[in-house]
Amino acid sequence: METMIINQQNKINYGKELQQVIINVCNAVAKLIRLPKNSEVSLMIVDNSYIQELNFIYRQQNRPTDVLSFAMNELSDEEPDYDSSEELNILGDIVLSLEQASLQSSEYGHSLERELGYLVAHGMLHLMGYDHETDEEARVMRSLEEKIMQAVKLER
Repeated sequence: METMIINQQNKINYGKELQQVIINVCNAVAKLIRLPKNSEVSLMIVDNSYIQELNFIYRQQNRPTDVLSFAMNELSDEEPDYDSSEELNILGDIVLSLEQASLQSSEYGHSLERELGYLVAHGMLHLMGYDHETDEEARVMRSLEEKIMQAVKLER
């Protein structure tokens, strides 16, 4: 699995340790969901002001959020199935506010690494089509998130 990461913020110290958390979580999701080896995801690390703009543009919510996912393989009934057997399987983009992750890690009383890992897992699952609109969807998604966090040793 190819994971491309771009850090576009300078409010929170972002180094190799946090980068490795992202890569580990993406690989754990790929293994759990059994993604093809030719899969690719890109992550952009931003601050609250940047993600607030995106949140307003795409969700009409004028406030910062922690993570946004933009799937490439979401298909409507009218679109043909995407055959990724030979081509690159581009999953999509995840935009994550490291500033918001830092605030939430303090609020929830755990490490920034754990919060970042959880948000990456959450964003990746959204790229795979998982959602939490209903109680059942939320239960399934939460169960997968917990399995991912255990796999990368970032559980509660």
